Amino acid sequence: MAATAPATDPPPPDASPAVRPTPEELVSRAVAPVKPAFLRPPPVREVPKEEKAAGGGGAGAGAVVTGEKKSKRQLRRERQQEKKSTSHLCIEVGKSGNVDSCKYGTSCRFSHDINAYLDQKPADLEGTCPFTTLGQLCSYGLTCRFLSTHKDNLALQNRSEGNHERNPLSKDTQKLLWKNKYKFPKANAQIKLLGLKDGNKNKTNTANDDNPDETCELNGNDITTSLFHVNAEPGPTLCKEIEDSEGESLVVNSVQSVDPRPSKKAKVEVDETKNNGTDVHDNEAESEGVKLSNGLKGPSSNQSSCRVDLITTPHLREKKIIDFREKLYLAPLTTVGNLPFRRLCKTLGADITCGEMAMCTNLLQGQASEWALLRRHPSEDLFGVQICGPYPDTVARTVELVDNECSVDFIDINMGCPIDIVVNKGAGSSLLTKPMRIKSIVQAASAVTEKPLTVKVRTAFFEGRNRADSIVSDIYDWGASAITIHGRSRQQRYSKLADWDYIYQCAQKAPDNLHVIGNGDVFSFTDWNKHVSDCSKISTCMIARGALIKPWLFTEIKEQRHWDITSGERLNILKDFVRFGLEHWGSDSKGVETTRHFLLEWLSYTCRYIPVGLLDVIPQRLNWRPPSYCGRDDLETMMASDSAADWIRISEMLLGKVPEGFTFAPKHKSNAYDRAENG
Repeated sequence: MAATAPATDPPPPDASPAVRPTPEELVSRAVAPVKPAFLRPPPVREVPKEEKAAGGGGAGAGAVVTGEKKSKRQLRRERQQEKKSTSHLCIEVGKSGNVDSCKYGTSCRFSHDINAYLDQKPADLEGTCPFTTLGQLCSYGLTCRFLSTHKDNLALQNRSEGNHERNPLSKDTQKLLWKNKYKFPKANAQIKLLGLKDGNKNKTNTANDDNPDETCELNGNDITTSLFHVNAEPGPTLCKEIEDSEGESLVVNSVQSVDPRPSKKAKVEVDETKNNGTDVHDNEAESEGVKLSNGLKGPSSNQSSCRVDLITTPHLREKKIIDFREKLYLAPLTTVGNLPFRRLCKTLGADITCGEMAMCTNLLQGQASEWALLRRHPSEDLFGVQICGPYPDTVARTVELVDNECSVDFIDINMGCPIDIVVNKGAGSSLLTKPMRIKSIVQAASAVTEKPLTVKVRTAFFEGRNRADSIVSDIYDWGASAITIHGRSRQQRYSKLADWDYIYQCAQKAPDNLHVIGNGDVFSFTDWNKHVSDCSKISTCMIARGALIKPWLFTEIKEQRHWDITSGERLNILKDFVRFGLEHWGSDSKGVETTRHFLLEWLSYTCRYIPVGLLDVIPQRLNWRPPSYCGRDDLETMMASDSAADWIRISEMLLGKVPEGFTFAPKHKSNAYDRAENG
């Protein structure tokens, strides 16, 4: 007789469900202690079979379906055909509504068929044209997505000059940069006087973007525009380093010769002298046959080396002074820290704003997309720009260029960027391994401008090998007015909390006249109060990710309260951003979609905010992982979603339906928790 399987015993009647951890236990595990009444099971998102087969997850999943790779010629031909289509109306015709307004006539590459364009144009968006609201004539004319709200009685004279953005790149300046004919007298002279190597003494006939050693003939004023290129290939370098007696890195001349005959090795003389109590390393190396380019008298032909006396830089008291003490400083934020977002933060209480990081090489090449990062809105009354470069000559020329062409209150040099493509070229946090290079950059840059020069660094390049304290005591003498210290190493990224104890140690070593600004994990007014009060040498705190997640943090600090903001109030903040974005990027279809893109990038951060009324423990910490929860209303629940589909729905509430085939994936992967970590 076959044996029967034993029956499964039923659970005992006194079995109780798992005990929920206490709020204190959740906090110790870096999990947000959301009130049990708002917790819910994680939503199950199933991808349709047809989308799985296509390799994507739809617009909500943010997947991009990769099609057949096309050649450059085919892509160029498709772009030209698209421009001739009725969807691309001529700018002049669209602005005036008159087909005869285009000076190119029938040879224009864009469509002049107004009726055909209006027939296929998407329906107008709800709301009013942002330019009409300001009492201005909309420059987008027929292409504006708010065309029905335009008023015919407005004239160009009604445009408000006070609302115009500043720091545009003029065509004349751009052409000079393109032709390598922009003059840098201050930077060239200072590089020579400091005995630094100028990588711009070589001669080249054409500018090649793929050549990392691209130089131009210097005729007293001509300069290089590409000492450092992101896509550089292995090859001879313009600058190399040698080790001094103390093992520190020194930048010396190693100029690649354009002559096929190999150049002779440069002789270097490094002397250590005293100049007003400061150690000065004067070094210079001249390759045979290379002439001076900045108009200064060079060494005689029978001398293999010479010593250049260092002319001291102007005293910092001669520079314009900015008092950073207890001012709310919005950090320069890549992608999301655009002009509309900074303008929004100004309305919420920010005192100091800084543009996104711009690469020196791209600015010197006259790239319009890079110069757009330097734009300034009139509401930004205390504004700086941040630049990043690997060599003293590149940074010094960029500082002189910005000083001449832009309206800024200070210039910040980034020496803490952890991105691989920047670090691999010797810029950003890579400079923390080269303290003598930092000294050369700060000395050269501070001497060519009267505006305050600030520096942003991390604690170190490698975890456990802090270096910031070794430069903070001298960087004021080199010419910096302030230093911002991010309490993390490059290797650490955002895996741990910022080390504020080390920031305090650095501040204690700083001279009295040097402003020390702390940065890292400021997410509430209590965090800001603690860091400023714990160390009197800390001038203020820079706010970065905290502003991305909740830009009303500036209001909380000024009003000293935890703001239990409602979903409606948050939606109004999003509406303000959209309005500022349409004014900045335009109210036509291209401007609307650009505004949508940056709105979605920002929403990928704001979803991490947990309303105050939902927490058992306040304030929220920046490293807390939010569990799956529902809000107090449907809109608040949607704003808490980490799904790109919900972010797109929010954008459609403000900017209308997305175009057909629209997809989105956040640019920065650090803006969200890893899925394995988040469960």
